Amino acid sequence: MNKPQAQSPTTRQANPATGDRLELMQTFVRIVEAGSLSQAAAQMRTTQPTVSRRLQALERSLGLRLLQRSTRAMRLTEDGERCYERAKGLIESWEALEAEARGGAEVARGHLRVQVPHAIGQEQLVRPLATFMQHHPQVHVEWLLRDDVHDLIGAGIDCALQVGEVRDPSVVAIHLMDIPRIVVAAPALLKGTRKPRQVADLAQLPWLALSNYYRTEVSLTHVRTRELQRFAIQPRLSTDNLYALRQAALLGLGVGIASKWMLEDDLATGRLVQLVPEWQAPPLPLHLTYPHARFYPVRLRLFIEAMREGVASA
Repeated sequence: MNKPQAQSPTTRQANPATGDRLELMQTFVRIVEAGSLSQAAAQMRTTQPTVSRRLQALERSLGLRLLQRSTRAMRLTEDGERCYERAKGLIESWEALEAEARGGAEVARGHLRVQVPHAIGQEQLVRPLATFMQHHPQVHVEWLLRDDVHDLIGAGIDCALQVGEVRDPSVVAIHLMDIPRIVVAAPALLKGTRKPRQVADLAQLPWLALSNYYRTEVSLTHVRTRELQRFAIQPRLSTDNLYALRQAALLGLGVGIASKWMLEDDLATGRLVQLVPEWQAPPLPLHLTYPHARFYPVRLRLFIEAMREGVASA
């Protein structure tokens, strides 16, 4: 009696069902864009063995080796490069077909990964997020607080709220608003001294630096005339965290520049005072960014709309 022949890892086997093949392709694309099986598993909220099994199942189905893996590196094979591009296109086409088949009844559902800056992402942006989620109960949002925005695709991010200029040509950037920034200090810091009336007076005070935006020089613009003045500072404290800068200002360590929205309660209660109110630091633009694609899922399109409306009303 003949013994059955052993099959190689890339021997073609019976194809899985259509829905399964789509899931296998989605997993393969996520592995490539995340750069590793473990990162893909984290982004897909599953386990690394599950991701590995799906990759192996896709390779068996196609009869191809898609990835070369070692303990230190992972790279696409020539077949894998070709399949990656085709798989992305097929996934986008399928999602577009689903949206078209539903016609006008576009229901947002599924998982949305959103990256937001620490400070504004903990407070101001949560309200429009909550409104969106109340209107679309079938969407589950992963709200990631990170200040550094880079490689949205590799990190599995659907969209990001980004403070500052957008220089990445691979993303679409929608300008949402400009965030005013003002000069403040605690009343205790000014005791025994004359309250500054001109920009030149500020240079004589101890300073706090927000290293993301200013370190050793301050630029202020007159709100009416648009005149620009600059002066050098030697900060007593430098930090990259807006909350730390606010707390240091409240404790009287120095003068600081911060986003106006964050300081409104402190100004209203007198814990902080605004200095030279006719002068302000350059406002910070807030953008919503997302990768270029031929098709965007309903949940992302509706989220973008909600954030534009919510930020504008706020």
